[in-house]
Amino acid sequence: METPTYLAAELRLPTNWLDYTILGIYFVVVLGIGFAARRSVKTSLDFFLSGRSLPAWITGLAFISANLAATEILGMAANSAQYGVYTVHWYWIGAIPAMVFLGLVMMPFYYSSRVRSVPEMLLLRFDKWAHLLSSALFAFAAILISGVNLYALAIVVEALLGWPQWVAIVVAGAFVLAYITLGGLSSAIYNEVLQFFVILAALIPLVVLSLKKVGGWGGLTDTLTKAQGGDFTTAWGGTGIGSDNPLGANWLTIVLGLGFVLSFGYWTTNFAEVQRALSAKNLSAAQRTPLIAAYPKIFIVFLVMIPGLAAAALIPGFGTEESGYQYNDAIPYLMEQLLPNGVLGIAVTGLLAAFMAGMAANVSSFNTVFTNDIWARYVVKGREDGYYVGFGRLITVIGVCASVGTAFLASSFSNIMSYLQTLFSFFNVPMFVVFIVGMFWKRASAKSGFWGLLAGTVAAMVNYFWIYKQGIVDIPTDQGANFVSAIVGFVAGGVVMVAVSMFTAPKPAEELQGLVYGTRSPGMSEAPAEGDDAWYRRPALLGWGAIILAAACYIPFSF
Repeated sequence: METPTYLAAELRLPTNWLDYTILGIYFVVVLGIGFAARRSVKTSLDFFLSGRSLPAWITGLAFISANLAATEILGMAANSAQYGVYTVHWYWIGAIPAMVFLGLVMMPFYYSSRVRSVPEMLLLRFDKWAHLLSSALFAFAAILISGVNLYALAIVVEALLGWPQWVAIVVAGAFVLAYITLGGLSSAIYNEVLQFFVILAALIPLVVLSLKKVGGWGGLTDTLTKAQGGDFTTAWGGTGIGSDNPLGANWLTIVLGLGFVLSFGYWTTNFAEVQRALSAKNLSAAQRTPLIAAYPKIFIVFLVMIPGLAAAALIPGFGTEESGYQYNDAIPYLMEQLLPNGVLGIAVTGLLAAFMAGMAANVSSFNTVFTNDIWARYVVKGREDGYYVGFGRLITVIGVCASVGTAFLASSFSNIMSYLQTLFSFFNVPMFVVFIVGMFWKRASAKSGFWGLLAGTVAAMVNYFWIYKQGIVDIPTDQGANFVSAIVGFVAGGVVMVAVSMFTAPKPAEELQGLVYGTRSPGMSEAPAEGDDAWYRRPALLGWGAIILAAACYIPFSF
């Protein structure tokens, strides 16, 4: 059972004028980018997809930065303090294969169909009911996840200024609202590129000083092995079926639940990331967007895992009531203990940048889906383009206000990552099974999309809230329960899709061109732009190179 999260009362960062100066400069630059981007917003395509004009290196860095939010910083550090080196699975098996699949297999369908959102693909492949349900579920999930980032940001602001969390949540939400409303997606993306480098500048000193404090990697692993057991510092130790381990999951649920269902469900259908690829200037750049992002993703795990491990090594029982700290306190605790002024200001700026990037990604995807897929499609149809740009700005305000409310819901979880994985198992996994069945099976009928999505979502929720929470089946941890919920949602959605398709008519073959694997639309034959055909820019080379590198990273942590 999760317990409420509150920042440890004694945790206050020793900031001075230098730290606040660095923070102030960053805020001025962010708002400046918003004002500059505003000049380029002339149409709804500019506001929602940056006019599909951005180069691959920009969209690639924005893609990974959009993910570098509460999930990565507080969430993965908390995950490491609680579960140890098992955290690497969320990266090397739980991200890289899915990111490569998105780039090589799914982006040609997304980009060539000229859709503005992920749910719009379901409209083309299935029918309006699958489209409407997926739009509503995605919009709801985006607000919940945006609230996680607001809450995580509030933790840091509380440590920095001593503000009550509700004040920090409201102020942070207002700031993100300002630059998204001004410049739309372009403002978000260019800020995300800046934020990527600020985040690195924040985390690298923390990692170096953490390792120094605990006696290097050897001292860290020796301390944790004595306190937590040998499995805590390995990737696969104790994951045999029937074995006990800190994660409460075996190799099968890790591979299927996290490595396939949760991972592919998140990376291939989460519009907060896919939107960055859709803003690329051509198909080649769109494909390379997640592939470029995969390389920093492989190594970012060390920047978030090592601080979490260090916190667990420095304070016995870190995360328990006796220690006085929750798992989410790992990063703020180390910042307080280790960073000198100036460096502390950079670290605080980096954390705020990460949380704003994550929130902005979800808010910008929310306003796109709600405006284009719900409002313009079903409520107010056929209005001039400027009307939808104005409505997009209005719904952004509403989305941020709703995120403020959901931020307080996130505060009921002591490990932010557990909360996020729960949301992914409910919303992303069922959408993924509908996509994957529809993409690879021509016989999947129009009606099967709606019923498969509904069945998968309900099944995942029933498994979590009833079977797990009511103790009908004993699953040791929330993370283990999330893996099982994801598998249940995937299987239920797939089975219902097959059953419904057997009793309903398939779509005509001519309506499936460019939407089912083995068929092509004219856009899929687009020749690479000049320079994009260089051998080192070939998507297949980038993709398989990332998979091989991720697999090699497992070797030092396997024994």
